[in-house]
Amino acid sequence: MNFPVQQAQGPDRIGQSTAVEQSRAVAEVQAAIYVARQFPRDVGRSRASMQAACGSLALAEKAFYEFPRAGGKVTGSTIHLAKTLAQSWGNIQYGVSEMRRDDEYRQSEMQAWAWDVEANTRHVLTFIVPHAKFARGKVEALTDLRDIYENNANSGARRLREAIFAVIPDFFIDEAEGLCRETIAKGDGKPLPERIDGAIKVFQQLGVNADRLEQKLGRPRAQWNGADIAQLLITHKSIQRREIAVDEAFPQAHITGSEIKKQAGGKNTPPNDAPWPSEPTN
Repeated sequence: MNFPVQQAQGPDRIGQSTAVEQSRAVAEVQAAIYVARQFPRDVGRSRASMQAACGSLALAEKAFYEFPRAGGKVTGSTIHLAKTLAQSWGNIQYGVSEMRRDDEYRQSEMQAWAWDVEANTRHVLTFIVPHAKFARGKVEALTDLRDIYENNANSGARRLREAIFAVIPDFFIDEAEGLCRETIAKGDGKPLPERIDGAIKVFQQLGVNADRLEQKLGRPRAQWNGADIAQLLITHKSIQRREIAVDEAFPQAHITGSEIKKQAGGKNTPPNDAPWPSEPTN
């Protein structure tokens, strides 16, 4: 005999705290739109703010990332530059949040968004972050709560960067990236030889000698310029942020047998028309 099963019904009324929160959220959105329309952005002032920020070496050093992929490398702008451009452009709100964590399936559902309040343009990214990382050629599960938090934060920062750049004009981003590269190339005002010596010293602390730096740049240190120092600085920052390993950034050179003979100067190599000397006899 089958008995009817009654479905659990939720409350048919809204609690006072829920109603207050809903009203607050609606009022906050309305206030943001009203303020944005009352004080629209001035593109000239926004560009001036961006140019001043990108002229700072403190920002320029953190503006780019580099990591290996498929035998090559991927470079781009960091979340630090994205947030700075959002502030300079003005009337933009953004954020990232963990919507749900599923410990059984070892994953988190997250959302990153950016909203141009003045233009009413919103970019939202909802994504799943596995509680795992790829290390030593295999996928390793994350169990420590701090590791899970840092993994979610890193994934959220990358999506947030994408969302912010989606609501900012390309010309604004391109100009900022160019200015940051110029700032890195100029450095802190020290003469170029001092900057070269400084770059060699910081990489020596990572176990990378000058020969490997020359191999990466493709020319001896006497021919390095400001752009070369900028490239090395981006690589150094990426190593510090664990985006790339030292051996991946500076692979060891492979020496062939012919190169070894060439370096030896052919001391033990007889002429082509001469036979090898016979073994000595007692």
